[in-house]
Amino acid sequence: MAMVSIRACVRARALLLAGVSIATALAAVPARAQDGAPAPAGTPETEQSREDRIVVTGIRETIQTSIQSKRDSDAIVDAVSSKEIGELPGQSVGEVIATITGASIDRANYGPTEVSIRGLGSGLSMTTLNRREATNGSGDRAVNFGQFPSELFNAIKIYKTQQADLIEGGVAGLIELETRKPLDHRRRQIQAEIKGNLNPYQDRIAGRSPYGYRATASYIDQFDIGALGRLGISIGYQRNDVNDPVERFYTSTTWFTCNAALVSTTNCTEVTRQQGNAGTPYYHASNSYLYRQMITSDLRNAVFGAVQWQPSPTIDVNLDLQYSRRQYSEQRNDFGTAEGRYNLRNVVIGDNHQMLSADGSATMQTVSGLFRRDEKYLGLGGNVEWKPADRLTVTADFGYSHTTRLDITRQVRLRTDPFDIYGVRTPINNQRIPYHVDFTQSFLPAFTYDPRFDPTDHDVFSDDARLTRSQDGRDDEIHSARLDASYKLDGFLERIDIGGRWAKRKFFGYSNDVNIDQNDLAVDRRVNLACRTPFPERNFFADAPSRGIAGYATFDVLCQFRNYLGTEDPGNSGDLRAVENSDVTEETWAGYAMATYSGRFAGIPVRGNFGVRGVHTQVTARGLRSGLDVINNSDGTISLRANGSFTDTRIAAGTMRWLPSVNAIFDVAPRMRVRAGVYRAMSRPAPSALGAGRTITLEVGNGFTSVTDAINSIIATGSPRLKPTMSWNGDLAFEYYANKDTLFAATAYYKRFSGGKIPITTDENFTIGGQDYAVPVTQTANSNDKADLYGLEITASNRFSWLPHPLDGLGVKLSYNYAWSNYKTQDIRYGDVVDSGTGNLIPGLIPPAGLSGYSKHVFSAQAFYEIGPISLQGIYRYRSRYYQAFTSDNTQLRYVEGNNTFDANLSYRISKIADIRFQALNLFNAPRVEYMPVVGSTRNVEYYGPQYFLSFRVRLR
Repeated sequence: MAMVSIRACVRARALLLAGVSIATALAAVPARAQDGAPAPAGTPETEQSREDRIVVTGIRETIQTSIQSKRDSDAIVDAVSSKEIGELPGQSVGEVIATITGASIDRANYGPTEVSIRGLGSGLSMTTLNRREATNGSGDRAVNFGQFPSELFNAIKIYKTQQADLIEGGVAGLIELETRKPLDHRRRQIQAEIKGNLNPYQDRIAGRSPYGYRATASYIDQFDIGALGRLGISIGYQRNDVNDPVERFYTSTTWFTCNAALVSTTNCTEVTRQQGNAGTPYYHASNSYLYRQMITSDLRNAVFGAVQWQPSPTIDVNLDLQYSRRQYSEQRNDFGTAEGRYNLRNVVIGDNHQMLSADGSATMQTVSGLFRRDEKYLGLGGNVEWKPADRLTVTADFGYSHTTRLDITRQVRLRTDPFDIYGVRTPINNQRIPYHVDFTQSFLPAFTYDPRFDPTDHDVFSDDARLTRSQDGRDDEIHSARLDASYKLDGFLERIDIGGRWAKRKFFGYSNDVNIDQNDLAVDRRVNLACRTPFPERNFFADAPSRGIAGYATFDVLCQFRNYLGTEDPGNSGDLRAVENSDVTEETWAGYAMATYSGRFAGIPVRGNFGVRGVHTQVTARGLRSGLDVINNSDGTISLRANGSFTDTRIAAGTMRWLPSVNAIFDVAPRMRVRAGVYRAMSRPAPSALGAGRTITLEVGNGFTSVTDAINSIIATGSPRLKPTMSWNGDLAFEYYANKDTLFAATAYYKRFSGGKIPITTDENFTIGGQDYAVPVTQTANSNDKADLYGLEITASNRFSWLPHPLDGLGVKLSYNYAWSNYKTQDIRYGDVVDSGTGNLIPGLIPPAGLSGYSKHVFSAQAFYEIGPISLQGIYRYRSRYYQAFTSDNTQLRYVEGNNTFDANLSYRISKIADIRFQALNLFNAPRVEYMPVVGSTRNVEYYGPQYFLSFRVRLR
C-alpha cells in the first residue's frame, strides 16, 4: 500500500504541475503576442526590430537561442544552446539534455549516465560529438554523459526526425553535441570558474570531509595571420573532485521461480516453464539480499581543444580534441543473507508472484570491498570544407574515438558459523540464522533477525573466508571517415547533397576472477582482530520510508588482503582468456543522396528535404570454447570439470538497410509552422550483444549419469547474427512562435517496429571428454513480430514580459511526452522461448517488458526569474517506470521505478566580468528503485542525497 500511495502522489503532483503551468503559459501568450516578435524577412526595420537587438544573457538568452535553433531547423529538432560557453543549466551534459522536451535521464550516484528520447532507451538513439560517433566503456552505444562537463559545450540538439545526411542509428532520435568553433565566437574570451561542493551524505561518514570542488578554465581567441588568413584557437580544462556516497540495498542478479507447494529445508525447488504453465504455484526469490554502505571518490580531468584555420574565403579547416579521464572508487561494506532461497516458510505471495514476506534461515555474511574504475576517453577529429565554386561545397572529415575502462574489485567475505572466532559456540549454535523478511511496508524490505544474533558483533563472522580479486576491462575504438558534397541549384530544388561514410568499430570486453579460500581458524581470528573497523556512517538509511538496518560489523579490506596474503593486490590470474569474453569488429559503409527544396503548396510556403541512405554493416565476432573433462566417479557416476584448454571460433554476419526520409515544413502563418516527417530508421545492437561468448553453468554435485545431465545451462553472452531494430516513423508537429521568448509546440508521432528480440534455444556442438555433444544453447535472436508506438509531446515556453515590473522577469518552460507501445521484451530465463528445431513457442512464467528505457510519461518544468543582476531557476523532472536492459543481454528483466527530481540555481552578477552561482541538486532526495524480474520484487534501492555547489566565475574579453 505504501508503494501505491507514493506512486499515486508522484503522478498526481506531476500531472497537476503540468496542467496548471501549461494553462498559465498558454494564457499568457495572446496577451503580448507581438512582444519581441521578429520581423518577417525583407520588411523595413521597425522600432520593435531594433528593440530585438538588445543583448540578453543568462537563462533567458539560453531559452531564446534554443527556440531560434528549433525554428531554423529543417527537421523536428529540440535544442538547448547558448552563445556563451558555461551557460548550459547543469553539472554534466546529461543534466542539460534532461531539460529538452521528450528527453529523460538514467541517473546513478555520480549523475546522469544515459539518455532516453521520447520514452525509448538509450540503445535506440545515436549520439554524435561534432557529427562523429563516440565510444563508451559500457559495452553499448549510449554515451556516458557523466564523462563530459557541460561547461565546455555550447549547443546540444536532439533530432526527433531523421534526414539522409545524418549518421544512421536513431530509431528514437539523434543527440548532437557541439563544441565551439573559435572563429565563430568572433572575440577573445578568457573564463575561469571555481566551484565548491557540499555533500550532506558525506558529512554522515566519520573522518570524511563533505566538501569537494570543480575548477574550469577556458580560452578562446582569434588571430589575423596576414597572407595565411585567420586562425582561431580554443581550449578548455576541468578538474572535478567530489564525493558521492551511496546507501544501497540490493539482491543478486539471478532470481529463481520457487515451488510454493513444497516447503524445502534447503534451497527451494525450482519450477520450470512447463510446470508453472500446468498450474504449479510459484514465487520469485533471489539468491541473496544485502545492504551496502559506500564511501566514494570521484576524480575527473577533462580537456577540450580546437583549432580553426581559414587560409582563404573558400577553405575552412577545423581540428578538435576531447580527452577525459575519470578515476572513481567505492569503499564498500556489505551485510546480508548469503542464501536467499534457503529454508523459506510461511511465504506470502503477491499478484505478480513476488515474495511479499517469508520466514527463512540463512548464512549471514559481511563483505568488505574496494572497487576502482579508471576510464579514459580520447576523441580526435579533422574537418576540411572547400568551396571550389560559388555553388559547390566539398567537405572531408575523419574521426577517432577511443574509450578504455578498467574495473578492479577486491573483496573479502566472512560468514557466520556455529563457533565464533575463539572457537566458542554462538548462542544460536548454527551457521544459519533464523530471520523474517517483509516487503509489504515499502520498496525497502524490513529484516528481523533472531534476537540472539547481533549483526554488529565482529566475533560471529568466523567462517568461509574468501578473498576475491575481479578485473573487468572494456576497450571500445572507432575509426571513421566521411566525404560530402553540396551543390546549390535554382528553382524548386535548392540544393543537392551526396556523401559517403566509412567506420570501423572494435570492441573487446573481458572478465577475470581470482578466488582464494582460507580455512585456518587461527589465521581468521588474527586477521579479524587486526582489521576491524567501526560502522562508518551514522543515520544509515534514515531517509528511507522503512529503515532496514542501522549498522553491522565492518572490516578494512586492504588490511585483510595484507594480513592474509602479504600484499594488497595479488594481481589477475595471468590468463585473461575466457569463454564469456567479447571480441567484436563492426565495419560500416554508408552512402546517401538528399535534396533540399523550397516552394509553395496550395499557396502555402513549404520547404524541407527528401533523400535516402544506404547502410551496409559487417560484423565479425571471435570467441573461445572451453574444454571440459569427464571425471568418472567411484560410484559409476560422472562430473564435469573445465580443463583450461580453449578452441577459437569465428562468426560473421552482414546486413544491408535502406533508410528513406522526407521532411516538410509549412509556414501556414508568419508565426505558425507545421512540420511533417516520414522516415525509416535503424538502431544496431550493442557491440557487447554481438559477441560470440558463452556462459557455461555446471550442475552442483557429482552424481550424474550423463554429460547432458551434468550441464545446468549454456547461455550465449551475445549473438553476432543479431540484426538492427528497424522502424517506419511518422511525425506531425505544430509550432507557434509568438515572440523570441514564447513557443508552443505539439508533436504527434508513430513508430512501427520490426526486428524485435526473443530468446531461442539452438543445439551447438561441444567437445567434452574427447567426444562431440549437441547441447542446447539459449541466445537472443530477432523475432518476426511487429510492434507499434504512439506518442505525443508538448512544449510550452514563455516569459511573462507583459506583467508589470518586477514580475516581467518571470518565465517558464514546460515539456511533456506521452508514449504507448505494445513492444515485448522477453526474460531469457523465464520468458517465452522458441525451440529453433521445432519452431514451437513455450510460454514463459514472467510477463514480457516493453522497450528498454520506455517510460509512458516524461515531464519537465523550468521556472526562472531574472531581475537586474539576480537570476533564479528551478528545474523539476519526472519520469514514470521503465524497463532497463542489462548491458549485453536480457538474462533477467529489470524495471526502474518512476522518480521525480528537483534542482535549483541562483546566480548574482557582480559586474560585467564576474558572477557567483549557487546550485542545489536532487533536493527531493529521490531514490533509485529497481525491481527484478517482475514489478514489486525489489532488486535494488539507492539513496544519493542532495548536493550543493557554490561557484565564482570570471570572464575577461
